[in-house]
Amino acid sequence: MSASAPSAAVAAAWRPAANPWLIALVATMAPFMEVLDSTIVNVSLPHIAGSMSASVQDVTWTLTSYLLANGIVLPISGWLSDFFGRRRFFLVCIAMFTLCSLLCGLAGSLWQLILFRLLQGFFGGGLQPTQQSILLDTFPPSQRAKAFGMTAIAVVIGPVLGPTLGGFITDNLSWRWIFLINVPIGIIAFFASAMFVEDPPWAHARRRRLDLIGLGLVALGFGALQITLDRGQDLDWFQSNFILATAAIAFVALVSAALWLFYTPTPIVNLPLIKDRNFALGCFMMGCMSMMLYASSILIPQMAQLVLGYDATWAGLVMSPGGLVAVFCIPIVGKLAGKVQLRFLVAVGFTILSMAMLRAYHWPPDVGFSTLVKVRMLQTFGLSFLFVPISTLAYVSMPKEHNNDGAALYAVVRNVAGSIGIALVSARISTAQQGYMSHMSQHLTPLDQGYAMEMPRLIAGMARLGHPASAVAGYLYQRLIVQSLTKAYDDVYLWCAVLSIMMVPLCLLFSKTRGGGRARIGH
Repeated sequence: MSASAPSAAVAAAWRPAANPWLIALVATMAPFMEVLDSTIVNVSLPHIAGSMSASVQDVTWTLTSYLLANGIVLPISGWLSDFFGRRRFFLVCIAMFTLCSLLCGLAGSLWQLILFRLLQGFFGGGLQPTQQSILLDTFPPSQRAKAFGMTAIAVVIGPVLGPTLGGFITDNLSWRWIFLINVPIGIIAFFASAMFVEDPPWAHARRRRLDLIGLGLVALGFGALQITLDRGQDLDWFQSNFILATAAIAFVALVSAALWLFYTPTPIVNLPLIKDRNFALGCFMMGCMSMMLYASSILIPQMAQLVLGYDATWAGLVMSPGGLVAVFCIPIVGKLAGKVQLRFLVAVGFTILSMAMLRAYHWPPDVGFSTLVKVRMLQTFGLSFLFVPISTLAYVSMPKEHNNDGAALYAVVRNVAGSIGIALVSARISTAQQGYMSHMSQHLTPLDQGYAMEMPRLIAGMARLGHPASAVAGYLYQRLIVQSLTKAYDDVYLWCAVLSIMMVPLCLLFSKTRGGGRARIGH
């Protein structure tokens, strides 16, 4: 009793030596690079394929390898932080992520690039959860909402800025600079973190036994899941035996992992933490928010390019004002968190997000640039109300000694849900477009009254432009593609709106709390 009292007193009195806000800024630099790198490569694939004399299909493995390693490390990052010491693990991840970025930029062949991306994803996977656990220990509960604002800006802006920045760098410099740009930032982040980040008494290295069975099941399950989600669209989902196999492996391994982790005395992933109602609900809400974030981040620019004919630069410009909205609104939400119950802020955020998705429903095929920008700004405005309050509520009743494990689980849910959101949106657009094209094409026959009345006008119009009557068929086919795609996007926006509004009543299940203060038990 007497031996433990001093250590408990020291832990309770511990405060970081450096300014907490400086620590938050320093600790967020590297995770922001990692979030950015998860999407920045997408638009550069054709350029990489050309310089490597490879097909775009083969180069896609640079994305898959990164997500694969990322998905394996994320759930076990809590164990790694405890085993090696959180500060030491964080510094190793920054240093190796920076080195792997340099190697990616210097890669001379495709296999080298895939290997270095795999290693980059492995070490990058430890950055997000470790950064969040650092913030949890650096700030008292009353200030966590404001502190999470920095993480929110990185997480919300990263997926938006990634493709835009990647396209600009690739068009004006070289695809290699999308990796090399990380090197100076990584060096600064490493030395700044080494100088200012420190471990609290309860976060020093603890020799937790290695759960080999849990590690194997988690690595196999999340690895197979990431491959399924990332390659499914390219391989026509369950029409591919490869995707069927990876999906089956993911299901069996993850179910087995869940059963094992719940009952083994020393799990590598502390899954029983989800018994905490606030944490479980926070993970669920964050998963839904991540699905909306990543889905909306590809819906508008994809529609702008495929339906409206925008190039990558203009599609990126559609998204950029939304990023500015997040930068300005997230700090304001952090201040509101100290005055309003956090669960009400979450409800407001999902309501606004649902309205923004409905605003995009039934868009005409010739929607204007300003309308696209305004709707994206409204979507980002709603998202700005979600990350900080949900993250704060998730940890409000969690003991501080579990911060590493909790942050790891939380990051897993956020990243996997984002991948699921992208996969679901891509699959729905593809299948819905095919269905609408099949339905609409039935009306392209002389027996259809509208078709019969429209054809003479179209033929006359083509003649005035100097085109033969046969050009009408090509024109109608292009119209068919555009209209079927527009209807497919309508479906997805409606689904997103419904999912968002369904979250609103669930917000009341959170404990009553403001600004990160302790939950009011029993309410």
